[in-house]
Amino acid sequence: MNLPNRITLTRIFMIPVMLVFLLVDAGWLSHEITLGVYSLPVHQLIAAVLFIVAASTDGIDGYIARKYNLVTNLGKLLDPLADKLLVGTVLIGLVAMGKCDAWIAVVIISREFAVTGLREVALLEGSVIAASKWGKAKTITQIIAISALLLNNFPFEWLSFPFDDVAMWLAAVITLYSGIDYFVKNKSVLSFSKA
Repeated sequence: MNLPNRITLTRIFMIPVMLVFLLVDAGWLSHEITLGVYSLPVHQLIAAVLFIVAASTDGIDGYIARKYNLVTNLGKLLDPLADKLLVGTVLIGLVAMGKCDAWIAVVIISREFAVTGLREVALLEGSVIAASKWGKAKTITQIIAISALLLNNFPFEWLSFPFDDVAMWLAAVITLYSGIDYFVKNKSVLSFSKA
């Protein structure tokens, strides 16, 4: 078990802890941090910090694995799984809190399942589908949008600008487009004529 895989596993283990803080609104966790018109419950702030830390480890583990030639099959399995679990879990939590539209969560999670399925089919055919620039843009916009929702639109709340909603809509559009892009560019993988 090398360092990049340990970092990835740490990200996976952070997910249920983050979810507990996101959804448990009791005792001292329910106290509000208030700065003028802006307020944020303590439990939500802790969940936001955990999410941002977990999301930032994605780039770190990949960088270390590539730089020090520590890429493993376990890492290739765990890294995308950790990303999907992190984003999917927090989206479901945000829907449960009424902070995210369910259809956006469905679009994002469905795209992840669809592209994962496409990659599995490609692997069976002996090819690998590399991450695209749209796939990377999707990840960045999702992290920004989710962070903004978790932080109750900080600091844009002071400007009365719904950055969190705009960012989530943008994330949904880019997520959908990146999924379509993967299928269009890799349509040769899906050969329905074969038995």
